[in-house]
Amino acid sequence: MRKFILSTESGADLPESLAKRHNIQVIPMHVIMDGQDYLDGHLPVKEIYEFYDRTKKIPSTSATNVHEYQEFFKKIKTEFPDSIIIHIGYTSKASASFQNALLAAEDVDDIFLIDALNVTGGLTAVVMYTVTLLEKYPEIDPVHLLEKIKLKVPKTRLAFLPGSLDFLRAGGRVSNMAYLGGALLKIKPCIELVDGRLVSTKKYHGKMSKVAEKLLLDYLQQYEIDRQQIYFIYSIGLSETIKQRINEIALEKGFENRIWIEAGAMISTHSGPGGFGIAGIEV
Repeated sequence: MRKFILSTESGADLPESLAKRHNIQVIPMHVIMDGQDYLDGHLPVKEIYEFYDRTKKIPSTSATNVHEYQEFFKKIKTEFPDSIIIHIGYTSKASASFQNALLAAEDVDDIFLIDALNVTGGLTAVVMYTVTLLEKYPEIDPVHLLEKIKLKVPKTRLAFLPGSLDFLRAGGRVSNMAYLGGALLKIKPCIELVDGRLVSTKKYHGKMSKVAEKLLLDYLQQYEIDRQQIYFIYSIGLSETIKQRINEIALEKGFENRIWIEAGAMISTHSGPGGFGIAGIEV
């Protein structure tokens, strides 16, 4: 039986423990700070926040390039010569990374690529759904496997509350006028993935302790999420009290498996400290 190898980008924020347990290969994207190019995952997120405190600027981020993908896929094929690679990529609507992966895969045998149209925990949800499929159907045909995954891509839901409007303003995603109004009213915009694009869909008012709970209840009312698994995304600074309350609500709602994911550099450069998000797949 030929071995399936799953791969994805660092922008999935896939916990290292899950990557190791399921032999998922992760390729880094890039963070550019102070004129220096860092590999995502090799730059502590705290340094991004310290950089903002000093400069009132946020780093920029960039896609994995074609050459890096070529070397990445080559390495997988060297380590697992008879493998079938399933690459589940960061949304093509927000990065050139997936297009670069497609170009790099042109000369690779037995590789299949899927645009997850999602980021961070939403991308992780698609990757882990694929893990579940392979555990259940280890001898599945690759084409059939792709069909099953693609059916779930549009049912994968991600909603995220930035911890600070400061980072959105620094990144040019809100105007100064909107920032001032939002800061005065303690508004937190809800960012969701809509057709692969990051879109502000709702506005919540108040402290994160209240709006995180409201977001979860609204999310579960809006989407019929599979109770087998839910993912919670947080950026450094979210209080343990909030995490505990979110866990309590999720358990009350029937979610036995709750995985917390720390936001990496790709999301943290826009969310700021103390952000909170939810990802899951509809039944």
